[in-house]
Amino acid sequence: MISLPIIGWVWGEAALAWGVSLTVVVQVAVTLLILALRWGARRVLVVAGLVAMLTWGVEFLGSSTGFPFGSYHYTGRLQPQVAGVPVIIPLAWLMMLPSAWALAWSVVGGRRWLFALVSALAFTAWDLFLDPQMVSWRFWQWAEPGGYFGIPWTNFLGWLASAFVVTAIVHPAQPPVRPLLFIYGMTWVFMTMGLALFWGLPGPALTGFLGMGAAAAAAWLNRSRWPRT
Repeated sequence: MISLPIIGWVWGEAALAWGVSLTVVVQVAVTLLILALRWGARRVLVVAGLVAMLTWGVEFLGSSTGFPFGSYHYTGRLQPQVAGVPVIIPLAWLMMLPSAWALAWSVVGGRRWLFALVSALAFTAWDLFLDPQMVSWRFWQWAEPGGYFGIPWTNFLGWLASAFVVTAIVHPAQPPVRPLLFIYGMTWVFMTMGLALFWGLPGPALTGFLGMGAAAAAAWLNRSRWPRT
C-alpha cells in the first residue's frame, strides 16, 4: 500500500498492475511457507491447488453469468488471463483465505460449519477495502454500480457464500494461528493507511477498518485459545 503509489508515480499506471501482481505473489509465497512449516509441503500443495481451482471457477462463473456476485467483468489491465479471469485473482484468494482460517480457528476452533462461516465473514471484511480500490484502478467494472461506494451489495453476499463453500470443501487442518493472524492484522493496518492517506478512499478505509478490525478484535479477545505455533 505504501510502495504502490510510488510505482504509479515513477513508472505510470501501466506499471501499477504489475506492482499489484508482485505484491500478491510475495504475500502468497509467505503464506504458503508458513503453512508448509506446519502442514508439510505436500498438504500445502494440495490445499493451494484446490483453492486455486475452486476460486478460479467461482470467478469464471461470476464474470460470465453474474452469479453469485452480480454482473461484472474484468478489464484487460490484469494479465495474464484464463477465460477472462486474471491468473492473479485466485492467488489473491489464496493470499488471504488462510489468514481468515487462522482467525476463525482462534475464535471457534475446528467446528466445521461454524468455522467456515467465521472464516467467510473474516475474509469478506477484507473486501470492504478491496473492491472499491480495485474498481478505482479499473481492474474490474460493475454493470450496475451499487450502494457501497459504487459496489453492489450482492457482491458481499457472493463473497460470503463463496468463501464459506470453498472453506467447507477444503476443510483445512488447524493452521499456524499466530503468524497468519499477524498477516491479517498487517493487511488491516496497511490497507487502512493506504486507502486513507494515499489513494483518496477515506470511506472504504473507515468501513474496512471497522470490518476487519471487528474480526481482529474477536481473535484478540480469544487469544487465550491461540496455539503456541
